[in-house]
Amino acid sequence: MGKFIIRRFIGLIPTLFIVITVSFFIIRLAPGGPFDSEKVLPPEIKENIEKKYHFDEPLVMQYLRYMGDVIRLDLGPSFRYRDHDINFFIATSFPNSLLLGLVTMFFALLFGIFFGTIAALRQNTIMDYVLMSCAIVGISIPVFVIGPVLQYYVALKWKLVPTSGWVTGRNGAITLILPVISLMVAYVANIARLSRASTLEVLRSDYVRTARAKGLSESIIIVKHVLKGSLLPVVSYLGPALAAIFTGAVVIEYIFRIPGMGRYFIQGAFNRDYTMIMGVVIVYSCMLLLLNFIVDIIYGFLDPRISYS
Repeated sequence: MGKFIIRRFIGLIPTLFIVITVSFFIIRLAPGGPFDSEKVLPPEIKENIEKKYHFDEPLVMQYLRYMGDVIRLDLGPSFRYRDHDINFFIATSFPNSLLLGLVTMFFALLFGIFFGTIAALRQNTIMDYVLMSCAIVGISIPVFVIGPVLQYYVALKWKLVPTSGWVTGRNGAITLILPVISLMVAYVANIARLSRASTLEVLRSDYVRTARAKGLSESIIIVKHVLKGSLLPVVSYLGPALAAIFTGAVVIEYIFRIPGMGRYFIQGAFNRDYTMIMGVVIVYSCMLLLLNFIVDIIYGFLDPRISYS
């Protein structure tokens, strides 16, 4: 197991290298640049600015210079926000995005597993049909539709919660309600469907029939045997789901004015702020790779049939 963890962790490095390389060249080869604006700069001033940020060098040299900075954990200066570098913006915004993502996934797991298990235990009943129908609806509606609709009705029309803000403001944790609900709807639906299918499979397994034959109560069978086995597909889904939550939060953070990385990513895209975009991409990529790595390890502990030798 230890050797597998080490090999798997080392294998993350070339993947991250490829992601950074491809992202760098795609962004740099796109039309426009960070110093393009409606006001035309004099050639001398533009030349001096490009020289300051090494834009006068060949693209390969710019790439090698940037990779050297990344290895030193220096994501470079922002081309638009001159007061701080990219490391500062990531350090101040990442905890907010992380909190939003973790809270969303916690409630998505809680409700998704609960609804999926109930649907499986009540298979082919009205409860099952209603829950799975709601799951299909939840998967079908995009997050950028759910967010504004909730914001309009719950916040603006009914005035139950603030329209925007963050936990550090005067409204406190109540500002999490709408963004968390907006983000978690699709994931609750997906987890519920996965839980239902895996629970039905486990309920038909031999060891569950053996447990019933031994006279164990239904509640003990479900808690000790069924739930653990049915969690395996959900655990495999966690890595990509968490990464999708963080990247999907870009839109939600913008809608609800959450001071997370999503705001800087969108502004960086509008401003063609190369280093800002690259910084957010690198952080998101590291999160995706690390989460998949953790999921692989957890999966091995939950399923004794899996061997990492």
